[in-house]
Amino acid sequence: MSVNVLFSARPALWPVYEPLLTQYLDEAGVDVRLGTDFEPDQVDYVIYAPNGGLLDFAPFTRLKAVLSLWAGVEKIADNETLTVPLARMVDHGLTQGMTEWVVGHVLRYHLRMDRHITVQDGVWAPDAIPLAQDRNVCILGLGALGEAAARALAALNFQVTGWSRTAKDIPGVTCLHSHEGLRQALSQAEIVALLLPDTPATENALNAETLALLPKGARIINPGRGPLIDDEALLDALNTGQVGHATLDVFRVEPLPADHPYWAHPNVTVTPHIASETRPVTAAQVICENIRRGEAGEPFVHLVDRTLGY
Repeated sequence: MSVNVLFSARPALWPVYEPLLTQYLDEAGVDVRLGTDFEPDQVDYVIYAPNGGLLDFAPFTRLKAVLSLWAGVEKIADNETLTVPLARMVDHGLTQGMTEWVVGHVLRYHLRMDRHITVQDGVWAPDAIPLAQDRNVCILGLGALGEAAARALAALNFQVTGWSRTAKDIPGVTCLHSHEGLRQALSQAEIVALLLPDTPATENALNAETLALLPKGARIINPGRGPLIDDEALLDALNTGQVGHATLDVFRVEPLPADHPYWAHPNVTVTPHIASETRPVTAAQVICENIRRGEAGEPFVHLVDRTLGY
């Protein structure tokens, strides 16, 4: 019997993914039927994105797993009709893209590029830049994306401190956890990058209290999730100089409304959720590997802990 795989994502993606999924599953030796319209009780796997519109998994009585095309699973993790394994997207293309974006903006802040690009006032004012080994960068969140960014920055000799909700061990990175660990990590962070998941426990991770822990003038980079930051608290910290600048790629409401204060703030850089995207070629490989595993009786990879939400 062939394996039936339902593609439930933005319809425009189907012509992109269909040939890739067909190729990789054929190479893996999986006899499969792919489509966007199966009877629910005939579906073995769902390739899922929230914009596909699927909400009720109860009719999918044959379902073996739901395989997300998105790294973030906050829109599905608490779905009570989903009782089978849920795998999130951990894609080396997405990881590489995010690492490049984070490292690029850390270097931008470290090398004071904004000053040299935007201030051309005819004043010759040499200002020695510290070496990376003298600059402390904090990564909040040490999952696949956070760990990759932390390793890349450590390879450039930055002093990298990482914080996560559970204990981690990454060579070259000072890894902290617990509430006290968060306070310690922020208290010495000249540049902070947020790569935490969006869960009730991480909402407003940067708020008035935690922003006050930063060294005055610290820089913030958020390519993770919009709800990780208390927007009003960040604006207050920017206005007082407690935070020197923020580069924000994700927001609670997207697109960011035209009248949002971030657009006009002189110490905020807005980027339109471009830090990294799922690349169809590499994402299809990840999806197909999990289908192959499922059919071979092997454990799925990148499974979501539903109790934690990621």
